[in-house]
Amino acid sequence: MFDEKDVILEAKHVTKRFLEEDGRELTACNDINLKFYKGKTLGLVGESGCGKSSFMKLLVWMERPSEGEIIFNGKDVSHIKGSELHKMRQHIQMVFQDPTTSFNPKMKIKEIVCEPLLNYGRISGREVDKEARRLLEMVELPGDFADRYPHNMSGGQRQRVAIARALALEPEIIIMDEATSALDVSVQKSIIELITKLQREKDITIGFICHDLGFIQSFAHQVAVMYLGNIVEIMPGEDISEKATHPYSKALLGSVFDTKMDFSKKIEVVKGEPPSPLDVPAGCPFRDRCECCEGICAEEKPQLREIEPGHLISCHCMH
Repeated sequence: MFDEKDVILEAKHVTKRFLEEDGRELTACNDINLKFYKGKTLGLVGESGCGKSSFMKLLVWMERPSEGEIIFNGKDVSHIKGSELHKMRQHIQMVFQDPTTSFNPKMKIKEIVCEPLLNYGRISGREVDKEARRLLEMVELPGDFADRYPHNMSGGQRQRVAIARALALEPEIIIMDEATSALDVSVQKSIIELITKLQREKDITIGFICHDLGFIQSFAHQVAVMYLGNIVEIMPGEDISEKATHPYSKALLGSVFDTKMDFSKKIEVVKGEPPSPLDVPAGCPFRDRCECCEGICAEEKPQLREIEPGHLISCHCMH
């Protein structure tokens, strides 16, 4: 299991609320407690709209928590500002789902990947060409791609450029928001192989947002399953198909379509639609879609409890 002394980033009772125009509050993240370990990957999985991207944005200061603490290397960094925030951003970088939305189309690739280094005074303008080639070759792209523009590259190549830019400042943590979901399956595989290779070489901690529980188990060391802003299960990354216990986690696994799957078995789907985050039912947030629902589920929200080392579940039905 993970050693507690290796915790590099921790969310403690983190809640994020957004105020709607009609005055109601939307709780995107509800009392989240998660730990990120040095050199390991935490996969955060859930349906669209469950709050996983909102949570990860809190970790890179794109949003501020309404409640709770975000602890980085033992220090609460939830509400840092100004020069302290500028300095801290070097340590935690982010890779987005579609890199073209975060690239200036008028900038050459060498300017894109070296922009963070110039912003922090790590290199001079004379060193851009050399440094850009080094970073591109690190993500297995030809060095002469430095003089290209983003529109002259494929989706997979642009994502490698995004990874190179995120790595330029040699951060301790990289957050990846659906970083492979827009790519072809074969390209996804090569990007994940690159990420895991760089992680081993540089001892980087990775937070990876994904909606496919079957996909994330191929490379994550730990997986957290999120539903309507709540963490419902945390488990080791290996053997998820055997260890997943929460009814929602099982439903996510059962709905995965894969060419290697047993086609004699029925493809399961999660019944119904998730309720509006503005109208989350009392008790267990998953109760209206759960076939195991009991009376207590409507009355009391289950709390995360450890059922075996490193495996926590939030469910009344799983005794």
